[in-house]
Amino acid sequence: MTPPPQERHDEVCPVTIAPVQPAGTKQQIADQTQELLERAAGLPEPQRQDLLDQVVLLNAPIARSIASRYRRKGVDADDLEQVACLGLVKAANGYRPDESSTFLAYAVPTIRGELKRYFRDCAWTVRPPRRVQEMQGTIAAAEPELTQKLGHLPSDRETAEALGTAPDEVAEAMSVRNCFSTLSLDAPGSADGGVTLMETVADAEQGYELVENVHTLTPVVSDLDDRERRILELRFCNGFTQEEIGNELGVSQMQVSRLLRGILERLRAELSAPQPQG
Repeated sequence: MTPPPQERHDEVCPVTIAPVQPAGTKQQIADQTQELLERAAGLPEPQRQDLLDQVVLLNAPIARSIASRYRRKGVDADDLEQVACLGLVKAANGYRPDESSTFLAYAVPTIRGELKRYFRDCAWTVRPPRRVQEMQGTIAAAEPELTQKLGHLPSDRETAEALGTAPDEVAEAMSVRNCFSTLSLDAPGSADGGVTLMETVADAEQGYELVENVHTLTPVVSDLDDRERRILELRFCNGFTQEEIGNELGVSQMQVSRLLRGILERLRAELSAPQPQG
């Protein structure tokens, strides 16, 4: 029975990349691919694109296989397949049949490069240095083969030996794996699920700033008369409009505006004046 189409591939590729029945052996698929590419080379659009679409459909399992090696790295599997599909499409459009290398020899590095570029440019929540990003991508590509060869997940030292690098560089790259995804602030903040992460985040401390402001303003405000202090209280503590302040004090809004402007100018002048040396 043919599996259902994977619809998300339509979002990236210009054709529907759905599972197809095996077209034959690897050599037969390679021969069909080469024939399609050679025919497409001498055709105008859209006939050329129709043949390239067939190349993509024929080689889609290769793209999926490469994408599967990057799974469990913090990125959704469907997204990886879409990126690999995009790399396959680029390879089909960029390959020249008169080149000495086969299509797969050109397409596989292109697909891998597209996946590594996606990890480097799009998948990081917290962006580490470029050298760490590239090392992480290299480890991600090599780990499945090492795991199969060793029979267990490779240690940092085993990975370093296989890649010809230092264990501390591997350890540093492995430490950034969680940079691909973040927890929602609505997620449980403890094992019992009683509070969310948002509720465990401390609020910004405003006390120090408040003390400093009070300490700065107290000397200059104490020089104001009772009505002037009342105007400031109504405006900045109670949030009254100038009209409401006028109604409270029995004066016009224009008078309140002049009084408020005069008070603020005096305060500004006193606060900006040089302080006497102690």
